[in-house]
Amino acid sequence: MEIALMLEGQNGLNWPRWQRIARAVEELGFVGLYRSDHFTNTNPPDIDSLEMWTSFTWLASQTKRIEFGPMVTPTSFRNPVFTARIAKDVDDLSGGRLVLGVGAGWQVREHEMFGFDLLDVRERMNRFEESLEVITQLLRSDTPVSFDGQYYHLLQATLMPRPKRRGGPRVLIGGNGPERTLPLVARYADEWNAVFAPIPRLIELNARLDELAEKRGRQPADIRRSLMTQVIFGRTDGELQAKLAGRNADELRTRGIVVGTANAVVDQLGKIAEARVQRVMLQWLDLDDMDRLEALAKAVL
Repeated sequence: MEIALMLEGQNGLNWPRWQRIARAVEELGFVGLYRSDHFTNTNPPDIDSLEMWTSFTWLASQTKRIEFGPMVTPTSFRNPVFTARIAKDVDDLSGGRLVLGVGAGWQVREHEMFGFDLLDVRERMNRFEESLEVITQLLRSDTPVSFDGQYYHLLQATLMPRPKRRGGPRVLIGGNGPERTLPLVARYADEWNAVFAPIPRLIELNARLDELAEKRGRQPADIRRSLMTQVIFGRTDGELQAKLAGRNADELRTRGIVVGTANAVVDQLGKIAEARVQRVMLQWLDLDDMDRLEALAKAVL
């Protein structure tokens, strides 16, 4: 199983931190670096939040090996035409290393602050489905695209130049919803990303996705399976207890969070792999703790 790192872009991310972490991820052997796409935190105070696509443009030209992408970019404040256009160009710049993670949006505070219409959940998912239709058609169709939806309209539209990678970057859809999200994965996505899902839930959702894929005439194995979850890692038992700050490690593990010193982390990752997860994006919240990040890489990778 492949191990990548995931950062919360609204959690104090700025250029020095982004550049330092990106270079470390490249050098330490992680397979990829992913980040969220938010303007700000769910609650004050507001802290640094580096614009996502700008950061990926830098990453594409300054790294050679790692894959990268949004976890995920919301269609609630990103027009799908621009998302497709920017994504194909950043993917080309990187030599085909972008994974295009897309989502419907959820954070109320940032939408209210900056004047974006989040919509209620049903309408939001309807808009998201239209966004996926626009994005995938613009990336995958070599003939002009027309589309007349409730939220988006295209008339003989094409993006030039065409993506160097046929069909453009791999499309990832994140989320655990069995009734709306997984059917969209089965229809549009190259990769499904579960979020903070414990192993029994992963097994259940994987079976559901297999069923939906087969109904659409797709082979279940053609849809990659990944998981985004937090890692709480300590080099020693004492350091681990300090990071837990009174929280119960076993209770956190039941929620799908990876917790422990090196051996415990490796054991949990092995069990996740047995649940047919091909890549784990470990959420790393300590943006300045490079020593512990290096220790995690050496101990686990």
